[in-house]
Amino acid sequence: MSAIEVEHLSRRFGAFTAVDDVSFSVGAGEIFGYLGANGAGKSTTIRMLCGLLAPSEGHARVAGFDVAREPERVKSGIGYMSQRFSLYLDLSVRDNLEFFASAYGAYGASLQARIDELLERMQLVAVRDEVTGRLPGGIQQRVALASAVLHRPRIVFLDEPTAGVDPLQRRSFWQLIRELSAQGTTVFVTTHYMDEAEYCARIGIMVDGRLVALDTPQGLKRTHAPGRVLEVRGPGLSRALEGLRAEPGVLDVSRFGAGATVRVDPERLPAEALGRLLRARGVEPLELEETEPTLDDVFLALTSAAGREE
Repeated sequence: MSAIEVEHLSRRFGAFTAVDDVSFSVGAGEIFGYLGANGAGKSTTIRMLCGLLAPSEGHARVAGFDVAREPERVKSGIGYMSQRFSLYLDLSVRDNLEFFASAYGAYGASLQARIDELLERMQLVAVRDEVTGRLPGGIQQRVALASAVLHRPRIVFLDEPTAGVDPLQRRSFWQLIRELSAQGTTVFVTTHYMDEAEYCARIGIMVDGRLVALDTPQGLKRTHAPGRVLEVRGPGLSRALEGLRAEPGVLDVSRFGAGATVRVDPERLPAEALGRLLRARGVEPLELEETEPTLDDVFLALTSAAGREE
């Protein structure tokens, strides 16, 4: 049974369409990634699924409840960690947890036991009496996650939960997310970090309000980043890349820092031939290394295709 079912969901703000005819489902216990650039419609979708914003068109059911007709029942059955920080920074960690628990009607000895359990699991015992606003961002994010799952929701929505968090803390945070999933909690997460998206069972990619791709990470790479990916570096690279996409066998070109990735059809343009082509364009010495396609390649391919269509 699906934990989330979305059918032709749209949301307009005047003449602007933020979410345009989106359909998908999320299975129970699944970690579902929802990716897109700023303004692609991710947060608007989450707000509709959380019962915070009425759809303009379409239908959605979350935990078995209709988001338009039963928004309060939806809210009681989910956890939500918003993109904007939602904790009370002048309260201690424990006081924050007790406050959010009271909002869900939790109290008594069972609540205190649950708070103690989460303080332990989220590695917050040492800071439980600290004022939240004085803690590093990564620890604050763990407090926010604990607040979102205090009432044992079946579904948790996490809107860019690791934004601004250092890589070590991000890894720890995703360990907690995988633990939640292993215990049967459905996790719907947005992120700008493509390496994090690799942890998701399936990923939907939004471009300008439309869901343009939906598959497993490997499925997305096979479909939208086929061919061979080669990293190239060397002096004069910027000039050499001009017009390279038009060469036979070149599927895509993406810059990163002082280098670039070139995705090629190996049947039409082997790595050795690409090396000769770049050297002929003045890149010498040339560094060329084959790599595996990444979700960055998928994301760039989809957004570039959308831009070319426009």
